[in-house]
Parts: sequence; structure tokens; C-alpha cells
Amino acid sequence: MVQASLKLVLEPIFEADFLPCSYGFRPKRRAHDAVAEVRYLASRPRCYEWVVEGDIKACFDEIDHTALMGRVRRRVGDNRVLALVKAFLKAGILSEERLLEDTTAGTPQGGILSPLLANVALSVLDENIAERPGGPNTGKLKRATRLRHGLPNFKLVRYADDWCLMVRGTRTDAEALREDIAAVLATMGLRLSPDKTLITHIDEGLDFLGWRIQRHRKRGTSKHYVYVYPSKKAVLAAKRKIKTLCRRIEIGQPLDDLLRRVNATVRGWAGYFRAGVSSAVFSYLSHYLWQTVWRWIRRKHPKSTWKQLRQRYCGGGWWPAGTERELIDLEKIGTTRYRYRGSVILALARHHQRGDPRSLNGFRGEPGALKGARRVREAARGNGTTARQSPRPGPTFMDRPSR
Repeated sequence: MVQASLKLVLEPIFEADFLPCSYGFRPKRRAHDAVAEVRYLASRPRCYEWVVEGDIKACFDEIDHTALMGRVRRRVGDNRVLALVKAFLKAGILSEERLLEDTTAGTPQGGILSPLLANVALSVLDENIAERPGGPNTGKLKRATRLRHGLPNFKLVRYADDWCLMVRGTRTDAEALREDIAAVLATMGLRLSPDKTLITHIDEGLDFLGWRIQRHRKRGTSKHYVYVYPSKKAVLAAKRKIKTLCRRIEIGQPLDDLLRRVNATVRGWAGYFRAGVSSAVFSYLSHYLWQTVWRWIRRKHPKSTWKQLRQRYCGGGWWPAGTERELIDLEKIGTTRYRYRGSVILALARHHQRGDPRSLNGFRGEPGALKGARRVREAARGNGTTARQSPRPGPTFMDRPSR
């Protein structure tokens, strides 16, 4: 409770100083905004095609307390507040052996105040990139002049400790900027992971916040566009979660218990990834989910025939349903493109600070957001509380889903 109260005091102070390139753990901002900006910058005519994918090694565990408190003191002069912040940093952690260990660096993960303090520490990177020639604060004419002289322009997109530096220049320029960033982060006691900090071209693609961002040729044309869709890691994580749930739920329990757990997991996953080119992935995962649930049903009734199981759980069709709910159908969930909001976020934040009601009703980052959320809910409950009884043709159990 004390940490939450302290966060309410400190957040408006530092929020006034945070730069627009930071999206993680800030009001009125979300991961979709960071992904949309990467796509926006990589697309024509902006053409920030080289990307430095940053990975900070143990960010929350290695932040230097002295450097962090120095940045906090720049904006907070009350010694009582400073003493509370320092006390939280030095509170220690409880180890697996139930022993209290001192914390000489880092912010405790899971603490209410930790994300804000991490943003305060990492804002040193935002400010350094913004002040450099060719950075976000460079005017349009100066950026054009730099390009004519073969000098790079660059912009930072950061979500907590995950960040991408978008570079309009050459690979050599990106490598030089990576070394400079490593020196900046060293002032806060942080290090870049040499194995995971990569420099990639947008044609090769990158994984960022669970999304795959890559430029492809549009089918049937010779034009190339930047597409955003779920990454392979995200799909594999969802499959592992589904498989784990089907193994964890005992076959002695009713089908409704399994569907309740699986639907909740998949509904949240689809709600995050529907804002992209995700239809093919949704279709693939829907077939995998169907097969996995049917395997569970077959283990539950090893001596029953397919006809008996279909009559009992599908009403003669193929889609599993219990007495209270049916299996979520990801193919019914519509996808949309998340629009890049840009300066709209700043206007929204200003209205929110003034208490303007337009901050709730006048701006929405995603068109049709409420309608899209309704589609996810309806797909999860089968447009009602009762299970669908009409026969539904579907793939056979041995069919493999097509990508």
C-alpha cells in the first residue's frame, strides 16, 4: 500500500519528463503503440530499414542504486520521499532458502514501484538518443541534409527494457550507434547482451513484444509492405500452454472445466494478437486447439466410438461443447490493423492530466476496439450461454491444419 501511494505521488512528476519514445508501464500507452511505431518508421517513405534489437542483460537486477537515486533527486527534493524510495531499493529479497539477502543493485521485480523506477533509469537512453544529431529532436530539413551528406538518422522505440533503434542509414551506422548505447547504459550499471543484441534489416525481420515485423512482397503484386503478425515464439508458447492445460486437467473432470480454462487462455492471447495480420495463425491455432481437445476427450472415453462422442459432445457435429460452454473458435475472431496514433497519445495525455472527459471518449487507439472485444467474447461463449447443438462440418481428426 505504501508503494502504491508513493507511485501515485512520483508518477505525475516523472511522466512530465518522459519522452514519447517510451511506451512501457505508462498511462494511456500500450505495447501495440510501440509495435505500430516500428512498422510506421520502417515503411515508406520514412525507410528506417536497419534495426538495432536491444537486449539489456538482467535489467531489473543490475540498475545501479546510486545512479538511480541521482536521477530521482533531480526531480524530487523531499527527503522523506527520497528516504522511502531508498528504503524500498535496499529492502532485500527472500531467497528460496527463506533467507533475507541484501540488494545492492536493481529494483525488486514484482514491486509496484519497480516499473516506474526502471523507466526513470532507462530514460537516460531516451534522452541521449533524442539529443544526438539525427535523433528525434532533429528538424526535418536537417534530417534531409544529413541524408544528402551520407549521415544517418535514427529513432528509438522502447517498451520497458525491450527497445529497437530504427536507423535510416547503413549497417556500419547501426553498429556505431550500438556501441554508443552500450556506453550510455553503463552509466546506470547496465550491460547489453552481446548474443541477443542484434542488427537486422527490415527485410530479414525482427521479433518485438511477441510480434514478427518483416517486409514482404504483397501476394499478386510487385510491391513490398511491412507486415506485423504473431512470432513463432508466441505461437509455440500458446501451443505449450494449451497442451499443459489439457494434461493438467484430469480426465475425470467434466469437459466444461477444460473448456473454461482453455477458452480463457486462448481468448486473452487472441485479444492481444488480433491487431495484426493474424488470420492464418488463428486458423492454424484453432485446428491445433480442436485436435488437442479431441485427444483429451478420447482419453476420457477410450471405449466410445467417434459417433457416440460426436452425439454426446458435438450434437452430431464436430465442434466440442459442454453443457455450459463450447470451445472457442479462433477463426471467428476478426483481425484488424492497429493504427499508429503518434501525436494523438500526447493529446490524450494532456486531456487526461486536465481531467478532460475527452480523454475517455474522444480518442481511441484502435478503431472498432469495443466491437472487436465483443467478437472475442462471443466466439468464446458461442454467442450465448448454451452450447450449440446443430451439426457442424469440420476437419477429421487426422487432418493437419494448413498454414
